[in-house]
Amino acid sequence: MKNVKTIYWCLLGLLLLVGSACNKAPELTPNTTDFATLEKQVLTDFTNNVALNNYLKLSVSASNLNMALQNLNNNTTDSNLVVARASWQTLRETWEQSEGFLFGPVEDNDYDPNMDTWPTDYVQLDSLLASNNNLMASDIQNITLSLRGFHPIEYIIFGNHGNKKASAITAREKQYMVSLSEDITNTCTALYLSWSSAPINYAQEVLNSGNVGEKYASKKEVYNAMVSALIDIAGEVADSKMKEPYDTKNPQLVESPYSGNSLTDFKNNIIGLQNVYLGTNGGKGLKDLVAVNNKALDNKIQSQITTAINSIRNISGFYEEAIITQRVQIQQSMQALATLKSTLEEELLPFINQNVKD
Repeated sequence: MKNVKTIYWCLLGLLLLVGSACNKAPELTPNTTDFATLEKQVLTDFTNNVALNNYLKLSVSASNLNMALQNLNNNTTDSNLVVARASWQTLRETWEQSEGFLFGPVEDNDYDPNMDTWPTDYVQLDSLLASNNNLMASDIQNITLSLRGFHPIEYIIFGNHGNKKASAITAREKQYMVSLSEDITNTCTALYLSWSSAPINYAQEVLNSGNVGEKYASKKEVYNAMVSALIDIAGEVADSKMKEPYDTKNPQLVESPYSGNSLTDFKNNIIGLQNVYLGTNGGKGLKDLVAVNNKALDNKIQSQITTAINSIRNISGFYEEAIITQRVQIQQSMQALATLKSTLEEELLPFINQNVKD
């Protein structure tokens, strides 16, 4: 009887193991049709949910800023100034998050430097305002990049950390800020159309990658561009935006010093990186590819992104003051970003090159 029971329990255990194995979904590998389908889905969701969605929002926000500055120009009240500042910050948030994927037209057509060259030389800016140079929208394209885009507008409407009154904005400054915003609106619209307009647009070049005659000979090329952009923004925030003012203790090298928006800029840069990696609006991101074959790496990257964002949040006040008073926190943040960049460069990029076959 004892032997019968033993056999019974052994058979039951074997049946449970077999049943478990049958019910368990097979893991995807780079050679399966499912993985190839996932590769396409990630690119589709990145294109539609991240890039196109962000650039459309950018174009709309630029138009809103232009309208707010037009209103401020026509009725220069402190309440309209508050609206203009909020519109600038909304546009700035969208733009900084889009820097998480600076590849394609934004780079090829110089849309980035046309809008976001910094630091602004306020002495040169004051000299331009004092000159007799024309400042119509058509003239903006011919001036030096550091006097074009977001930051001259920031200088005019914020002053020193928002201490400027509407009554202090001169007629010349109003003309300049409106022309600058028209130029930004044109640039943001062109950027969105470069991804969305028929018959040839960058979205289709991404989605059709790997087809004969397309810009990208393989999907792997697009993935390399995506990951390289993530590496670049992590490095730019740490090594340029944060480190240069930190090393020199020079607040004039800070990216958005007039509004005090720099720390928000830095945070939004890494949130933009996070959006590409995780996916947005229910879509799939790079993480879905990584998790299939290396869940430990996925966990590592997600943790390091969160740590980097939180490390920026741990710096309080204005960055141009923090470079003097919060040097430990800044050093910790730069280290967190360097760690993230290293992982993206030394582990995520090789993962893509090894596993994406198409």
